[in-house]
Amino acid sequence: MRQSSSKIKLIVGLGNPGSEYRGNRHNAGADFVTELARQLGASLQPESKFYGRASRIQSSTMDVRLLIPTTFMNRSGQSVSALAKFYKIDTADILVAHDELDFEPGIARLKDAGGHGGHNGLRDISKAMGGNYLRLRIGIGHPGSAAQVSNYVLSRPSVSDRQLIDNSIADAIDALPLLLDGDWAKATHKLHTSTG
Repeated sequence: MRQSSSKIKLIVGLGNPGSEYRGNRHNAGADFVTELARQLGASLQPESKFYGRASRIQSSTMDVRLLIPTTFMNRSGQSVSALAKFYKIDTADILVAHDELDFEPGIARLKDAGGHGGHNGLRDISKAMGGNYLRLRIGIGHPGSAAQVSNYVLSRPSVSDRQLIDNSIADAIDALPLLLDGDWAKATHKLHTSTG
C-alpha cells in the first residue's frame, strides 16, 4: 500500500505524436493530461530536452509537472526519464496515465506500481526507470482478438465510447486533488466508486 506521505510530482500522459493519432484510443493518457492542463489553465510547451510537451502547475496546494512525450509510444521512457532526472523526481512520485485494454470505456483505475501488462509505453518507462510508479489506467475496451489489438488501439473510438472515455477522464481529474494531497486510499476509493 502506498504511503500517505508520498506526493505526486510528475503526471505523464502517454500517446503517439502527430495529428493522425489525435483522438485514438492509444492516446487516452495524453488526452487526460491535455484536459487536466486545460482545466488548470496550464500551457503545455515543447521541451526538446525532455522529448515532449511539458508544464508546471504551482499553487498553495500543489506543485506538479505535466508531461506528454512526443516520442512514439515505445520510446516513452526516453522522455519521462529525461524530465525526472533533470528535476530529481523519484520514480515513486510519478503518475503515468495510459489506455487500458482490460477495462471497458468509462472505467478508470489507479494502480500502485507493477508490470507493464504488454503496454509498450509502460514497458519502455519501466525499462528506463523501473516499475515503481503509479498508473492511471483509462479503459478503452478490447477488440476481442489479440490479432486486432494493434489496429484497434490506433483507431478512433465510436462516439458513445468516446463519451465514456471522456467521462472517465473527468472522474479521474475529480479524484486528483486527493491524490496530489497524498491520500492514495481516498483517491482510489473516489475514482473506483465513480467509474463503476
